[in-house]
Amino acid sequence: MLTRKHGVTIELWRGDITRLEVDAIVNAANNGLRGGGGVDGAIHRAAGPELLQACMLIGHCPTGDVRVTPGFKLPCRYVFHTVGPVWRGGDEGEGELLASCYRRSLDTAAEKGVKSLAFSAISCGVYGYPVLSAMHIAWQQITDWLEAPPPHQLQRIVLVAYDDAVWQAGCRVMPGIS
Repeated sequence: MLTRKHGVTIELWRGDITRLEVDAIVNAANNGLRGGGGVDGAIHRAAGPELLQACMLIGHCPTGDVRVTPGFKLPCRYVFHTVGPVWRGGDEGEGELLASCYRRSLDTAAEKGVKSLAFSAISCGVYGYPVLSAMHIAWQQITDWLEAPPPHQLQRIVLVAYDDAVWQAGCRVMPGIS
């Protein structure tokens, strides 16, 4: 399911992000970049042990920021590791931190010359962010960024739904998707 904004195709896609053929995937990482459960663990397993070694050299990523590694055994050139906020009720800056994850990932895609970028549902797993709210933030940040982006080569952005909750929220948030 897709829509277009400012010449860029934006898709809502249901499946395993580790199998998606794009230039870069955005991993919902932890601060230590050590792999974990959920999507983060799946990305680390699919990429192979070299990904953990590269992450250990980087060491740390602050919440709301991005670090980049090669994709190793994944079908992508890059993995953008971003650390979303843990949901604490919404009064501790979680929305701005989550928005920063999307903006910084898009900025990094522009810097790296990426043409296709896939986002996991950042903070929607064990970090407990309410899925519908998180999808609103994702959509808003992507469309705002596309309004006045830095020079970029992006042609395709994919929001990956790993479960029904993310899929249904994406269908509600994205115009033209149902």
